[in-house]
Formats: sequence, structure tokens, C-alpha cells
Amino acid sequence: MDVTVEVVGEETHEVTVEDDGTYADLVKAVDLSPHEVSVLVDGTPVPEDQPIEVDRVKVLRLIKGGRD
Repeated sequence: MDVTVEVVGEETHEVTVEDDGTYADLVKAVDLSPHEVSVLVDGTPVPEDQPIEVDRVKVLRLIKGGRD
């Protein structure tokens, strides 16, 4: 399954995951941790262990790098 993953305020990725993939798989595919993001489908957060049912999601980073 091909999914467009938009990391809000950053970049958009095209990701291929297994048909039984979860939203956590998408997050890992764009090199983020499920602990630092929230995955949104149509503006609504979804559980990371839920199977992917759409072809486009937004990922909102809740934690970004610290001070330089």
C-alpha cells in the first residue's frame, strides 16, 4: 500500500507499507518515533496500532530538537 505522509511544517514522503501495516509503521518509515508524534487522518488523531485505512495522513511532531 502506498501512503502519502505529510510531516506538518516539514516535508512530505511517499511511503510503501504492507497491506496490514499500522500507523506506527508509517511513522517509523519517515524516521520518527511514535512517542514524539501524533498521526492525523482527516484532522483526527488515530491510535498508532490501528491498521492503515487511508492513502494520505498528516504527522504532527509534538517534540522537536532542543536549544542549540
